[in-house]
This record gives sequence, C-alpha cells and structure tokens, in this order.
Amino acid sequence: MIKNYIKTAWRNLIRNKSYTAINIVGLAVGIAACLLIFLVIHFETSFDNFHKKKDQIYRIVTVSKTPDGNDYGTGVPWPVTPALRVDYPQLLVASIFENGGQISVLNNDAQTVKKFSEDKVYFIEPQFFEIFDYAWLAGDKKTALNEPNTAVLTQDVAEKYFGNWKDAIGKTIKYENKNLLKITGILKNMPANTDMDLKVVISNETIKNTNIKGNLKDWVSIYSSHYCFVVLPSNMPIVLFNNDLAAFVKKHKPAEYAKQGMAVQPLTEMHYDDRLGVFNGSTFSKDLIRILSLVGLFLLIIACVNFINLATAQAVNRSKEVGIRKVLGSNRPQLIFQFINETFIITITAVVLAIIISEIALSSVNQLLAIKLEGSFLLDGTVLIFLGGVIIGVTFLAGFYPAMVLSGFSPITALKNKIAASSTSGISLRRGLVVFQFCIAQILVIGTLIIISQMDYFRNASLGFDKEAVITVPIPNDSISHLKIKAIGNQLLQQPGIKDVSFSFTSPSDNNGWGSDFKYNNSPKKTDFGASLKWADAEYFKLYNLKFVAGGPYLNSDSLNGYVVNEALLKKLGVNDPKSAIGKYINLWDDKKRIRRITGVVKDFNISSLSQAIPPVLMGSWKDVYQTINIKLKGNNLKQTLSSVEKLWNGTFPEYVYSYQFLDEKISLFYQQQDQLSALCKIFAGIAIFISCLGLYGLISFMAVQRTKEVGIRKTLGASVSHIVYLFSKEFTFLILIAFAISAPVGWYLMNKWLQAFAYKISIGPGIFILAIAASVIIAWLTVGYKAIRAALANPVISLRSE
Repeated sequence: MIKNYIKTAWRNLIRNKSYTAINIVGLAVGIAACLLIFLVIHFETSFDNFHKKKDQIYRIVTVSKTPDGNDYGTGVPWPVTPALRVDYPQLLVASIFENGGQISVLNNDAQTVKKFSEDKVYFIEPQFFEIFDYAWLAGDKKTALNEPNTAVLTQDVAEKYFGNWKDAIGKTIKYENKNLLKITGILKNMPANTDMDLKVVISNETIKNTNIKGNLKDWVSIYSSHYCFVVLPSNMPIVLFNNDLAAFVKKHKPAEYAKQGMAVQPLTEMHYDDRLGVFNGSTFSKDLIRILSLVGLFLLIIACVNFINLATAQAVNRSKEVGIRKVLGSNRPQLIFQFINETFIITITAVVLAIIISEIALSSVNQLLAIKLEGSFLLDGTVLIFLGGVIIGVTFLAGFYPAMVLSGFSPITALKNKIAASSTSGISLRRGLVVFQFCIAQILVIGTLIIISQMDYFRNASLGFDKEAVITVPIPNDSISHLKIKAIGNQLLQQPGIKDVSFSFTSPSDNNGWGSDFKYNNSPKKTDFGASLKWADAEYFKLYNLKFVAGGPYLNSDSLNGYVVNEALLKKLGVNDPKSAIGKYINLWDDKKRIRRITGVVKDFNISSLSQAIPPVLMGSWKDVYQTINIKLKGNNLKQTLSSVEKLWNGTFPEYVYSYQFLDEKISLFYQQQDQLSALCKIFAGIAIFISCLGLYGLISFMAVQRTKEVGIRKTLGASVSHIVYLFSKEFTFLILIAFAISAPVGWYLMNKWLQAFAYKISIGPGIFILAIAASVIIAWLTVGYKAIRAALANPVISLRSE
C-alpha cells in the first residue's frame, strides 16, 4: 500500500513538472537560509560550553555608579585576585591579563632569528587551567606556569615559530625585546567556539619583571584587559556572592572610590552581554539571536506559503482524480495520506537541495561573519535533529491544509467537472498568504534600506577631525625606544610625501582608552564622572585639524605643561562659557606633575563609534606613554612614501616588527557588526522577495491556464493587450499595497527601536518607504508581466476552437 502511495505521488509530481520545480526551489532556498541561520546560532550559542565547570564559572566585573546610570567594565584592579584568595580561601580564583606584544624567536646562541607581532599574548596564573578545560599536547598544566619567565604556546604558534611543535619544548623566546621566556608546554589549538583565543601564554609571575609591575598593589587603576575568574559552589546564590563583593570592595578600596563596585558575570552569558564585550572580539547579543531566529522561521514559512497557494490553486485540476478515487472506495484519511506523501517527497528533495546550497554558501557565510562553521555539519546530531524537525514541520505545515481541501471534494461535483478555482475554499486564504509573504519581504526591505542609510551616515558623517590620508604606526613600549621619538619624527618630516607627524598615546578615535576622574579649579572634591585621557604632543591638533572654540594648544614639550579640554567636559562641569575655563587648574591624581592650567577648549570630536555619545576629553603631553606615530600623507607617490616610512622605522627600531594602519580603515572596524547585519539583511530581503515572486509566478501561470478561454473571449470582443495585462496584475498589485500598509508601520517601529542604540542616527523619512513599495510593485509586475503578456498575445482562435 505504501509503495503504491509513493509510486502514485511520484507520477503526479513528474506530470506537473513546473509546479513541482517551483515548490522544490522555493522550499530549498527557504530551508537553506533557515539551515544556515541555525548553524550560525548553534555556533554562537556553543561558546565555552565545553568546560566542565561552565555553570559555576564567573567573571568578576566592575560596576561604576555614575549620574547617568551604571557603567560596566571587564577589568578589575590588580590586587583583586590575591585578595579574593585570602578572603575566600574556599574559592578557586585565577586572573588573566591580555596585553599583546612582540615575540622574538632565538637560536641556540641567543640570537634573534624571527620576529612576530602577536595580538593574543596573555599573562595567566596556573590556577586558570584548573578552571578552564583546554587540551594540552605537552607539559603539565599544574606546573608549566608556576615559575617566572616561562611560557606556553598553542600548536599553531609553536609550528609557526619552530616548524614542529615538538621541537618547541625547552626553547627560548623573547617578549617585547626584554623578557627571556622558556617554553614549558604546548596547548592544543583553541576551539573556534571560545572567547579566550589563547596563542602565547606567559606565566603571571613574569609581570613583576615588566613595565606594569607598579600597578600590582593599586586598588584604584583598572586595566580593561585584566580579568578575574572565580568558580562558585553550585549551591551559592549569585545575589549572596554579589553582596559579599560589596563588602569586599568596601574593605579594600579607598572610600572615595567606593562607587567602583564589583559584580559577577556568568561565563555562559559572557559571549552575549553587549554591556561588557569579550576577549578580542564583539559580542553576539541575544537580541540578535532572536532576530535571526525569527527571520529564519519567516523565510521558511513564506516558502511553505508558496506550496499552500499553489497546491490549493491546483486543486481544481485534480478534482476528477479525487472523485474517481472516492468512487472506487478511497476514504478521506487515505486521500489525506496520499497528498501528505506527495508533500513529504517534495520536502525531502528540497532538504537535500538545501544541504547542497548550504555547503556551497558556507565559506561565504564564514567570511561575511568572521566565524568558523565546519562543512561537516551533517555529523552533528543537533543539526540532524533540526533537519528532521524541518522535514516533519514543513510536510505538515505545507501539506495538511491542501490535503484537507483536496480530500474534501464531493465525488459527484468533481466528476461533473463543476469545481472551479474560486470554489476550492482557498481563494481568500491564498490572498491572505500572498499578503503575509509580501509583508515579511517588505519589512526586510525597509529594514535593509534603513540600515544601509545608517551605515552611509556613519561613513560620511564628520567626526570633528580630519581622518583622511593618515596612517598610525605603533611605537615600541620601552624606555630606550622613547628616547628615539624626536629623531625619527625629524627624519619622517624630511620625506617629500609626508605633510605632518605627531606622537600620541592613541589616535583621536581608538578602542584603546584611558580614563580618570580629576579635580577642577582647586576643588577639594573629585568629579563624579571620568574623562577620556588623550595624551598627545602639540602637533596633534594641527595634524588632525582639531578646532578650538577658546584658547589654543599647550606648548610642545616632552612633559605636561597644560591641558586642553573638549566642550563635553565643560558641559559636565556646568561651565557655559568656554573662555571662562581658560587658566583654570586641572588636578589629576593629586600628582604635582599633573596639576596644570587649561590652555584651550576644542570642539567636540568623536573618540569612538558614532553609536556612543562624545564623552568628556582631557588632553595633555606625556612623552613616556606615547604608543603611536600619527603620519599625515600628502597623497602623491603613496607607495614610495609608505616604503620610506617602513625603512626609517626599521632603521630606528631594528629589534621590532613594523606595522601600520590607515586611520579610516581602523575607524571602519568600529562598524563591523553593523556592516555584517547590513549584508545579512540584503541577503534575507533578496531571498524573501525571490521566494514570494516565485510563488507569484506559479500562481499567475496557473491563472493563465485557467482563464485561457476568458482571455480569448475578451480579445474577440476587442480587449487590448494592455487591458489583459492589467486584468492579471491588478489583484496582485492590490494585495502588495495591502501588505505595504501593514509592513510600513511595523518596519518603522522595529527600525526606529534599532536606531535608538546609536547616539548619532538618521531620521526615517518617507523616501525609504516610497522606495520599498516601488521596488516591491515593480518586481511583482515584472514577475506577473511575463506570463500575463504571453497570455494576452495568445491567438484567441486557438483558445476558443474547442467551444
């Protein structure tokens, strides 16, 4: 019996090739999009879930109370970890400090043979590997990092340095051209789904021999990349430990910094918490996961809608078949099973095609989202369960209603050929489903247009400084290198392709920040807000064309001789007249060397992404902390100029690795996640429109066949081709306009809510909605028009000769 059902279903599908092809292609594209979205979500939700203690691991974070609410920070002061061990000896605690730096590979004679600039260098305590379960290829995780000047490499880094990771054990490398480190272990390469992408791991004890040793007893200063992790007992409530942390802070921190509290963040939340961020990357918020899930579901549903529309429209063609089957003894459940079986065959075929499409698209998805999805996803049991659910869900969602319609025909009516397309109880539903399809498609189109407009605004908005033709080159972070700054600056200015040179801690817009509170105008109290500190020489203002609203830059000097502030800082202080601030004192850290007058006030400029408001900024000169050479290029002979810069840099700092970055490229990285979202929306909107138009094409094809005689009669009575085309197009145009009336306010609401996350944003004007509806109508007309014109041009003699 089942074999007969399958054979009959297969014959019916082969007989209606175009109907079958449209359904398979529509479902395949929808399922492929849904599958890829599922793979992305499955990957993003798997981060650091392989650790045995994952549900007990927490990161200690800083929570600072400000007049505008709570500010969250990933880092904690250096003494927090040892103090927690003393106050809570029952807890397992470990710190990790992310710093980056240069690694030099030495030969047996202690001579440098290779140099590498590594972003992912971490100082880690041995206890870290008792908390986190990373696989070791060589070395003992309990002792490998006990001693100072020891290091552990991952397999890929060891092979990059020494050729074979097995040869690395016992070898020596040099960190920042200063610290000699003995390799005591090799880690297996980090899995793709971890936020802690370790590469070079140095023992925490080595910090005492670096230039950051002065902070090890400082309870006030916070490095955002100094993390502390703790393992809590499974029966300890988080609220209880957070209360303990409040007492811990009160005990150890100076009273005036009590506003800098602490709290715990579960490891299982770290990858999704966009208040804080993660190691070397951006978070993947749960809101984004929910949005992608809904988009994937809707794309699958509109593919099913095509099936339902076409199946119910085709019902009239199969009415006689149903009548004969009922006369020969088939009951309704048997007919339902027959039609569900046909849907099942189409769905299975579509899933196979969707898997092939997904495999082909996988590399593009990886490149677009900067992730590492594996092509062997069919070996993942979760993916197989998902595909099984899709097959069952699509089969019943797409097949059940058409099966009920087809199996419900009266055999007498069917055999008398009195069933018309309009009497299959599906015409109103078909209209509703077409409206639903285009609602989803138009919401995605509206969203895409708004995201594109916002991204164009980001790229073209004035940042308050000149970012064009500027490269930034890092300066080695040691005292000897800082003595060479003046010499290399003069040499660079002699190059014909260089317009200006400045030295600073960072460029005007940079993710690497430094903030602090201060005292203003001899006040005994510190401000209740922090200022972003921008250490730079006086040439910085000229190079970046920063505009002054009062006063001017401080004098060029290696040491601090004055401050420049921005308008936002004065606004926070309640100072309305910038000129009145000139000559007032700024006291930083109660350090006599840091008490200086304000010499100028600059117009506000953006120091980070345009999603954030401009914070208070305090600028001064301090040669010892400069990390960046800012070079303004003239624009001609660019290649030769860049080559000259590299040659001069290598001649001045031969022990270090040269690198540079164009400032506008660095700034564009602020919007990487928004760029990815924009690309995804374009793809999803395109898929939604494609599937919707595929359904329209199927429906208009069916209508053209059903109304062949009607068209012939109309043409015989004098109807023009344009009138026939209008006849076919008017209903679908009306349905698309209804869809737009629904989708426009929904799209506006959703995208207006999305825009609220940005301090600087576009206003949603009517042009976006006009473009969205125009695009939808034109695409629909093009889809309908081809078949409508063919029907209108058909010879009426041929269509009427059977009458």
